[in-house]
Amino acid sequence: MSDPNVARLIVSCPDQHGIIAALSACLAGVGANIINSAQHSTDPEGGSFFLRMEFHLADLPHRRALVESRLALVADAFGMEWRLTLASTRKRVALFASRHDHCLLDLLWRWRRDELAMDMVCVVSNHPDLESEVHPFGVAYHHVPSTPETKVVAEKNALELLAGKLDLVVLARYMQVLSGDFLRRIEAPVINIHHSFLPAFAGPNPYARAHERGVKLIGATAHYATADLDDGPIIEQDVARVSHRHTPQELALIGRDIERVVLARAVRWHLDDRVLLAGSRTVVF
Repeated sequence: MSDPNVARLIVSCPDQHGIIAALSACLAGVGANIINSAQHSTDPEGGSFFLRMEFHLADLPHRRALVESRLALVADAFGMEWRLTLASTRKRVALFASRHDHCLLDLLWRWRRDELAMDMVCVVSNHPDLESEVHPFGVAYHHVPSTPETKVVAEKNALELLAGKLDLVVLARYMQVLSGDFLRRIEAPVINIHHSFLPAFAGPNPYARAHERGVKLIGATAHYATADLDDGPIIEQDVARVSHRHTPQELALIGRDIERVVLARAVRWHLDDRVLLAGSRTVVF
């Protein structure tokens, strides 16, 4: 269990002189001790500023309102977008999957080992195939069939099941394109894993297409889902070297290992409030 007296401060704003000094003085004024801080500015002068700071304050849960009121004054002065989260508060997560099990089971395994500090809400799948695999983890499994003809109804059912009840959706090889309406109404960020090194080979069958082009590197990309297919802000990527000797099936086998690791990293960083949006890009501390 994380220390209930540790909080994370996440800030983005136009860059200007004195931001870190003002935040540090504010926290010192309420008796907090900064234990970790990372910041990034997109330009030496006049760029955008991003910060993730962790601090410790005795009896923080009861003093949170005071801290936030003091921080709000600093935020107003610098035009900040900001949020404060308690490190001990676990995010509620739903996993979406289809028939591929490697990313889904890897996340469930890491969660069971407490490598991912999250509360597992449920697994949602458009197929019943993986229910027996999920059952040993003690996680609810909801089969919500979805075809091109029933997609609207399927998304409505999923929204009724989940909207307002979670903090993150993870698409663990969920082979359906979510509509813009669903992404707006789910009221939570959605992380997707795509089995290519985006922007290369977006869309279906990337390993077969990579084989056709004779690429020497294949990869995987974890990104926030948007209404545009495989085009959201990228959180994490990795690659493996391959050769002309590999078949499409062998590329897929190699790629599954990359997918698991890349998705787990992205989820962990999001849970730890390390990912800040910067337009179509991300800043990852």
